[in-house]
Amino acid sequence: MRKALPLALLSLAASLAAQTSLATNSAQPLAERVVAYTIDAQVDPVKHTVDATETLVYRNLTGQRLTSVPFHLYLNAFRPESTFSRETAEGGSVREEEREYPEKRIGAITIASITADGFGDLTKAQRFTAPDDGNMEDRTVMEVPLPHALEPGETITFHIAFHDKFPESIARNGYKRDFMMGGQWFPKVGVFWHGAWNCHQYHATTEFFSDFGTYNVKLTVPENYTVGTTGISTGTTRSSGRKTMSFYAEDVHDFAWAASPRFQETTETYLSGMGPVRIRVLALKSHPDAGPRYAATIRQTMAKFEQWYGPYPYKQITVIDPEPGSGMEGMEYPTLVTGGTSWLEPRWSRLLEVTTEHEFGHQYWYGMVATNEFEEAWLDEGINSYTEVKVMESLFGKDNGILGGRYANLGDRGAQRYEYLLAPDYDPLTRFAYKFRNANSYGGVTYGKTASALLTLEGLIGEATMREAVRNYFTKYRFTHPTTDDFLREVEQTAIATHRVESAGGISPALRFYFHQAVYGTAVLDYAIDQAVSEPVQWWKPEPKDTKSTDYRSTVVVHRKGDFVLPVTVEVRFDDGSSTRLWWDGADRWKKFAFTKRGVKVVSAEVDPDHIVVLDKDQFNNSYRVTPDNTAAHKLTAMMLFLEQCLSQFATWIV
Repeated sequence: MRKALPLALLSLAASLAAQTSLATNSAQPLAERVVAYTIDAQVDPVKHTVDATETLVYRNLTGQRLTSVPFHLYLNAFRPESTFSRETAEGGSVREEEREYPEKRIGAITIASITADGFGDLTKAQRFTAPDDGNMEDRTVMEVPLPHALEPGETITFHIAFHDKFPESIARNGYKRDFMMGGQWFPKVGVFWHGAWNCHQYHATTEFFSDFGTYNVKLTVPENYTVGTTGISTGTTRSSGRKTMSFYAEDVHDFAWAASPRFQETTETYLSGMGPVRIRVLALKSHPDAGPRYAATIRQTMAKFEQWYGPYPYKQITVIDPEPGSGMEGMEYPTLVTGGTSWLEPRWSRLLEVTTEHEFGHQYWYGMVATNEFEEAWLDEGINSYTEVKVMESLFGKDNGILGGRYANLGDRGAQRYEYLLAPDYDPLTRFAYKFRNANSYGGVTYGKTASALLTLEGLIGEATMREAVRNYFTKYRFTHPTTDDFLREVEQTAIATHRVESAGGISPALRFYFHQAVYGTAVLDYAIDQAVSEPVQWWKPEPKDTKSTDYRSTVVVHRKGDFVLPVTVEVRFDDGSSTRLWWDGADRWKKFAFTKRGVKVVSAEVDPDHIVVLDKDQFNNSYRVTPDNTAAHKLTAMMLFLEQCLSQFATWIV
């Protein structure tokens, strides 16, 4: 007979689910709190280890009897036998490629013991599984069979003792010199989703997926270390040159921390519609100007997100400036992000700002909306790349979001498009992250193509409608785990409600056709002007000198070179200063437009004159001039001559 759970434990579980909020600006919980973690960790920055105990309270809200529970053991990915390492060595990672594996690169997490109240000692029952590729040496997923089922509505409390060996950083966590980053550092339970456990292995091109809950975490570190974490600080005690710092986070699905003796703190307060938010920046002392830049970017970005999509509900956001070259730059965790900068970075570069904005954006699409990044990475990274473009353009202008120099400028829209242009046409947006053809395809499609596809969609339905759709999506699905269909349905319904598209039976055929190609497919979009020419109507006669009294037939040929079908606008300009715009459904491979005008010839033609079709792979062939315009060539020639003279003078000087 199964033992009944103690009344005290049932009371604890009930209080965890119903308690009022401490770390958010909300009077009640914002999420359904499935998990509650209590972790007490001893951090050794010399040995780069963590020894910890973890108590995990898991509520079975699945409606099913659970006979086993899987855990992520992410740190085991940093071993040469792991799937992550093999994929990275094969070039399947957006991080650095590993061709050797010295001891300092090895990371591991060891479970010393695991018990569960009412279920006994489960230490010997634990076993490694490999649900994605069958690599039993991977060890990033552990399954714990239960001696009897956990019934629907019941709660199980695990007690786990574990030891971490941090690697010299490869990706997202580890150490670099005396800096330590605790990301994915503790045994974390999988998600019961769509009728089954969802607990993928750690892959080179995947991130994470977890349930919402609460975290009570104690970190003991040397006295001279400054620590930044998910959530808020709840107190510090000191003893024998070390200090134990307590932190609490709620309505989040992960907990991360960073520690360094070289941090310099900068703080600001942003007053959101839900209450004050503390912006805490821990920047390296070697980057004295970074703190205020990080803080200003977070404040400005937070204001835009609140205005456009909804308020940030947590009481704090922490920005970590990691050690250069650590592989931990530009990463997101709930209420904590990492940036990245260098003293070599020129002042007209906005790489710090765009990285900070991007990682803060993840607080919405990864942190609160919480999609499954293993299976639908584009719903986080891609939507976030799209909103990144919008925010950076609003803050710095359309052409200055990445580089804002006098002679060198680059907008974020262009940067996303360049990434898309480099992506092969192997994979759709909806491919599982670890099943992409290679890292280039994953990065180019998940980030660049998604941003370009959503910018093109914005051009089709209007900026205001797109913004409303994204806001509706965030408002409806925050603190849940939505899917691709949920997002596309919200866009479609918003576009129909605002009369931006026609509907039939509650759906929009035009948008469904677009989604089928842009989201679910791999079709390439490329339109070109093949011809623009004018000839006398009476072509068999010599052309008179008095062209004003001659009737000319002008023809423009548009060519759909790719297999992506999209209606487009074509603008034709004439030498009398007039112009006309025409619409083509793009269904055929080519279309000829003809015009007959007295004394007037065609000057130029252009597909997509408003430049809304960001997905067009080759925009150089979108326009055609009858007479070449050499302005750009003259400018480029002048610049090349100037550069040549400078180099000649420099060569003369050094000789």
